Amino acid sequence: MTEAGRALELRHRILERRATVAVLGLGYVGLPLALAFARRGFPVLGFDVDAAKVEHINAGRSYIGHIDAAEVRELRFAAAFEATADAGRLGEPDALLLCVPTPLGEDREPDLGYVERTVELVARTLRPGQLVILESTTYPGTTREVVAPRLAATGLVLGEEVFVAYSPERENPGSVEQTLTRVPKVVGGLDAASLELATLLYGAVVPQVHAVSSPEVAEASKLTENVFRAVNIALVNELKVVYERLGIDIWEVLDAAETKPFGFMRFDPGPGWGGHCIPIDPFYLSWQARRHGTRTRFIELAGEVNIEMPRRIVDRLEEALGGTLRDKRVLLLGLAYKRDVGDPRESPAFEILSLLLDRGAEVGYHDPLIPRAPSMRTWRDLPALESRPLDEATLTAQDAVVLVTDHGGVDYDLVRRHSRLILDTRAVYPADAPNVVRA
Repeated sequence: MTEAGRALELRHRILERRATVAVLGLGYVGLPLALAFARRGFPVLGFDVDAAKVEHINAGRSYIGHIDAAEVRELRFAAAFEATADAGRLGEPDALLLCVPTPLGEDREPDLGYVERTVELVARTLRPGQLVILESTTYPGTTREVVAPRLAATGLVLGEEVFVAYSPERENPGSVEQTLTRVPKVVGGLDAASLELATLLYGAVVPQVHAVSSPEVAEASKLTENVFRAVNIALVNELKVVYERLGIDIWEVLDAAETKPFGFMRFDPGPGWGGHCIPIDPFYLSWQARRHGTRTRFIELAGEVNIEMPRRIVDRLEEALGGTLRDKRVLLLGLAYKRDVGDPRESPAFEILSLLLDRGAEVGYHDPLIPRAPSMRTWRDLPALESRPLDEATLTAQDAVVLVTDHGGVDYDLVRRHSRLILDTRAVYPADAPNVVRA
C-alpha cells in the first residue's frame, strides 16, 4: 500500500471510529484519556506494566479517586475498553498514545527512561499504518531525537508507513470544569500526514485542536504553560514573605488586586509547589537551554524560591512554638499536593514532614484521600505512616496542626476547636481566628 493509501485508510478508520486507540500508561493522565476515547465510541486498549491497574480496569473498577468507577465499569462491560500488561498486543491498535512519567534525575536532569522503554516496546510490534503520539511532558526535541529514531530503526519509513506526533497532556486532576474533553489540544507532527491524522484523532474527543508547525513547538508550548505557573507561584510566595515582614496580609492584598478586571491573574501562596508537572517541567527547559549554551536564570530563581517554601513553613512553626520542635507532636493536615485530589507526587508535605523529623518532632498526618503515605522517590527514608482519624482525641494530643492541603469535606471548625495551634498555609481560617497563625 502506498503512503497516501496508508494515511487514507487510517483517516477513514478514525472518521468511522473503527480505529483502535491504545493508551500506554494508565495513571492520572492516561486513564481519563482512555475513557474519553471509549466514551466517543472508539475501541480502546489500555496498557500498563502495573498489573494491579490492569486488574482494576478489567474488573470495572477505578483506582483514582476523582474518576467515576461507574463510568469505568460501564465502558468496560460495554466492551469499549479493556486493559492489558501484555506488550505483545501493541501491534493491534491503530493509534498509540504514550502517557508515561518524565521525572527528574538526581541532578535535576531529564529522566526519559520511561519514554525510552515504552517506545522500545512499541517498536517491537510496530506495523505499517500505526500512529504513535507522545503526550508526556518533555523538552523540545524529544519526539524527533528520542522517539523517532527508535521507531525508524524498525525499518519502517516514518511519514509513509508509520506516523509520529506530539500532543502535550493538559490534564487538570480533580477539576470538574476543566476536563479533558473541554480543553483544546495542541498537536505537532513530524510531517504533514502525521499532523493531519493526529489532529483528526484528537478532534473526535476535544472541542478544538490547535495544530502547530512541529513537535518542538508543541513540546515548548507545554513547558511554557508550566513555567508560567511555576514563576507566578514563586512570585506570590516571595511576596507573602515580604508582606509578612511588613505586617500585611498577602491574602487581603490578593483580594484587592483581583478586583482589577485586566492585567492581573491571581495566584495564591502556599507551602510550596507539587504535582507531576510544575516542580519538574521547568527544569527540563533549563537543562535543554544549557545544552545550547544559554541559561534560564528567571526559571532557576523561581525554582529556588519554591523549593525553599517548606523550610520557611517549618521555621515559622518553630517560631510559633517557642523556638524548638524537639519532641513536639505535629499533625500535618493534608498530604496531597492539591485540594481534593489523592495525588501525593512531589507534594511539599513530604519535605515538611522530612524537615520536622530532622528537627526532632513527632509527626503524623491526616488526609482523607491518602490512607497510607506511599514510598516516595525523592524522600526514600521517611517512615511508613497511615492517616490518623481527625477527631478530638487526635487533635488535642498535638502541639500543633500544620494545614498543608485544604481538602473540601474536612471539618475545619472541629480542627480549630480542639487544636492548640494551627499553622495555616492556605488561608482556610480568618487572619484573626484564635490559635491560628498564617504562614
